[in-house]
Amino acid sequence: MIRRYLRPELALLSFGLTMKFLGSVAELVIPMLLADMLDEVVPTGNRRAIWLQGGLMLLFAVLALVGNIVANQNSARVSSRVTRRIRHDLFTRTLHLSQHQVDRIGIPSLETRLTSDTYHVHQMISRLQRLGVRAPILLLGGLAFTVALDPVLALSLIVLLPFMGAAIYLIARRGRPLYNQLQANVDLLTRRVRETVTGIRIIRALVTERSERARFAGVNQTVSASERRAAYNMALTNPLMTLLLNIGLALVLLIGAWRINRGQMEFGVIIAFLTYFTIITSSMIAVTRIFAIYNRGISSAERIEEILTLPDEDECMRSSSPSSAHSAAAAIEFRNVSFSYDGKHDQLEEINFRLEPGQTLGIIGPTGSGKSTLLLLLLGLYPDYRGEIFLDGRENRSWSRQERARLFGVTFQNDFLYRDSVRQNVGFARQVTEEDIVRAVSDARAADFVAEKAGGLDFELGVRAANLSGGQRQRLLIARALATRPRILILDDASSALDYRTDAELRQALREHYAGATSVIVAQRISSIQHADLILLIEDGRIAASGSHAELLAASPAYREIAASQMGAAAAGLS
Repeated sequence: MIRRYLRPELALLSFGLTMKFLGSVAELVIPMLLADMLDEVVPTGNRRAIWLQGGLMLLFAVLALVGNIVANQNSARVSSRVTRRIRHDLFTRTLHLSQHQVDRIGIPSLETRLTSDTYHVHQMISRLQRLGVRAPILLLGGLAFTVALDPVLALSLIVLLPFMGAAIYLIARRGRPLYNQLQANVDLLTRRVRETVTGIRIIRALVTERSERARFAGVNQTVSASERRAAYNMALTNPLMTLLLNIGLALVLLIGAWRINRGQMEFGVIIAFLTYFTIITSSMIAVTRIFAIYNRGISSAERIEEILTLPDEDECMRSSSPSSAHSAAAAIEFRNVSFSYDGKHDQLEEINFRLEPGQTLGIIGPTGSGKSTLLLLLLGLYPDYRGEIFLDGRENRSWSRQERARLFGVTFQNDFLYRDSVRQNVGFARQVTEEDIVRAVSDARAADFVAEKAGGLDFELGVRAANLSGGQRQRLLIARALATRPRILILDDASSALDYRTDAELRQALREHYAGATSVIVAQRISSIQHADLILLIEDGRIAASGSHAELLAASPAYREIAASQMGAAAAGLS
C-alpha cells in the first residue's frame, strides 16, 4: 500500500534521498581528513597547509549540514503529502463501506485508523527518509573507512555485526504483534471515550462519574499494559547495542594501544578510528529506532490497508441481484422478506406488504420489534436480506446509491446535525436552492424559531446542535429530508420530541404539500400514523396486524390496547 502512495512522489523522494546521501558521505569524510591532518600535515608545521586542511574540513561540514537540512525538509514535504492522500482515500472508503462492514469493524476502530494509524504511517515515512538513509550509510561507510584506516582494528567491530543483526531481527519480529495488539486496545479506548462523551449528561444527572471512571480505568490499564509490553520489547535494543558496541570499543582501545606501542599505526589513525566508532555507534542505535518506528508504522499501514481493500459489498449485491419481474406501479413492496444481522437469529421474518404511489405507511410496535431494521432494508443499507423488496417496480438491490439519494428523504430516530449554519445543515451539500431551504424549514414548522435566532438561516449550530432543544433539532432534521422534495419520505420516530400541536401541524403540512410523495412513518404515537393508508403493527420481527386505523381497531386487540392507553377509549373511537 505504502509503495503505491509513494510512487507519485518518486522524483521528490529521489531528490531528498540523494541530498541525504551526499550529506552523510560528507560527514564520513571529515574524520579521514582529521587523521590526515594529525599524521601528515601538522608534523610539517606548514601553517598554510593546516589552514587549507581545516578549511576543507569546514567545507565538508557545511555540505553535510546543508544536505541534511534540505533532505529533512524534503522528507517532511513527502510524508505530509503521502499521508494526506492516504487519509483522504481512507475517509472516502469509510463513507462507502456497507453497513455490515461498519458494524463488523466498529466506529471507534474507524476513528482510530483515520487518526492515530495515519499519524504512525506519517512518522514512519518521515523517519525512514531521515534515518533510513543516513544511519545505514554512516554505519556501512564508517565500517568501510575503518577498514581502509586499519583492517585489524576494523575486524574487532565487524565480528560483532552478526550478533547485532540477530538481536535487532528477533526484537523486531516480536514487536509487530505487540503493536497490532496495542492498536486494537486503542480502538477499545476510543469506543469507551465516545460512549462516555455521548452520555455525559445522563452520567452527570445520575451522578455515576465514579462508575465511569472505573470503567475507563480498566480500558486505560489495558492500553497501558499493551504499550508497556511493546515498549519493554523495543527497550531491549539500545542496551544490547550499547553493550556490544562498548565491547567493541574496549577491543579497539586495547588493540590500538598495542599497535601504536609497537609502531604499527599512527596516533591520528586511532583518533579517526574512535570518531568513526562514535559514528557507527550512533548509527546502530538509529537503526534500532528505525525498526521500532517501522514496526509500529507497518502495523498501522496494515490496518489502513484492511479498510482500503474491503470489497464494495453494495456493488457485489447489485451485480448478483435477482432480476425478477417488476412490481406493477407499486411504490414499495415487500415479498416474504426476512433478515438477520448475525446470520443466526432473524430480526425480521416473512414481511409482506404493498404500498401504492402517494400512499402513507405507518409502522408501530414495541422497542426492539424490528421497525428501524425494516427501514434500513428499504434504504438498501443491508442488501443481504432474503426475499424481495421492490421500489417503483425495481428490485431494491438494483438501485445505486445515487439513485436512492434522489429517491429518498430520510430522518432517522437518532440523527445528527453539523456544527454549521442552519442553511448548510438543511441543504446538506446537495443541489437545493435557497427557495427549497426556506420552503422545507417552513413545512417542518421550524421557521418561527429559526427567525428568532441571530442570523436566521445563518445561525451557527453548536456541536451536535447543543444550542437547540430536542424538538428544534427534530424539526431541522425533518426540513433536511423535505428539502429535495423526495418521492419517498421516511420519518423514523422523527416527531417524538414534538408537542402534540406541532406534531399535528407537521402532519397537516405533509398532507397538503407532499401529497404526491409516498411516506413511511415509524412512530410510538398512534396519533402520528392514524391517518395512514396502511398501518403495520410489528411484534418480534413479524407483522402482528396490518390495515387502516379503523380496521386495526376492529381486528387487533393489541392495537386497541395501545390506542386506548394513548388516546383514551373515546378519542380512539372505542366507545
